Amino acid sequence: MALNKYEQEQVKAIKAWEREEPGVVSKTFGVVTAPVAWLVQLIIPQAAFKGVIDGANAAAEWFADQNDIIKSADISAISDLQNRYLSLSDRLANEIHNWAIGIATAEGAATGATGIVGLTVDIPAIVTLALRTVHKIGLCYGYECVSEIDKQFVLGILAASGANTVSEKVAALTTLRSIEVAIAKQTWKAMAEKAAQQQLSKEGAIISVKNLAKELGVNLTKRKALQAIPAIGAIVGGSVNGWYVKDVGWAARRAFQGRWLIGNHKMSSKTA
Repeated sequence: MALNKYEQEQVKAIKAWEREEPGVVSKTFGVVTAPVAWLVQLIIPQAAFKGVIDGANAAAEWFADQNDIIKSADISAISDLQNRYLSLSDRLANEIHNWAIGIATAEGAATGATGIVGLTVDIPAIVTLALRTVHKIGLCYGYECVSEIDKQFVLGILAASGANTVSEKVAALTTLRSIEVAIAKQTWKAMAEKAAQQQLSKEGAIISVKNLAKELGVNLTKRKALQAIPAIGAIVGGSVNGWYVKDVGWAARRAFQGRWLIGNHKMSSKTA
């Protein structure tokens, strides 16, 4: 099926996002915050991030209400958006994205004002909000991420948005593409069987929560180190949280755009 002009522009935008080098903000903060980053790691060790992700994903799925999207899009069911217009889904996603950035900024400023103590509340809160944003944006494109493979897709988006190196981002994008292809071919059952047997093929590559927790721990620790200083914690907490959710939101929007285009036979999974 041929792409219209708007869809052609979005395909180019997806490609541009995929080529972007990750970690620009993370690297910048890493240089500045090295002296205090170790203190943050003592308070919230990387190992703790696995538990945060496990709990946050379940909470985020629960809080991702559909009613506002159904009303705004004037549809009867979320799945209807899978076959509507990409421009409509993008408009809905943009509203969700902007709302999430605002909430993340406010939450980061509030917890950041208390210095390093606030990080114990801030980290679980921002990860939950980030995952809720992914789930909510998925709804804008017609996808309820409730199956096991869909949950892996969500974690793949989080991995891509929080990658610390080019190789990590490439690996996350490769996994996302594999999942998109598998879903398009309706191989959920086969993938589930392979995952259960721990014999995953290229198409069945699954995001490791353990590895994701490690990457996320490094990324957020670098970004949030200066938040440990009460005098500037509110400013740092607000700006870092807002920027992080901005990154997560764009990763979700580009990933679900690609999934929508593949699902509507407007983009080949081989060139996606």
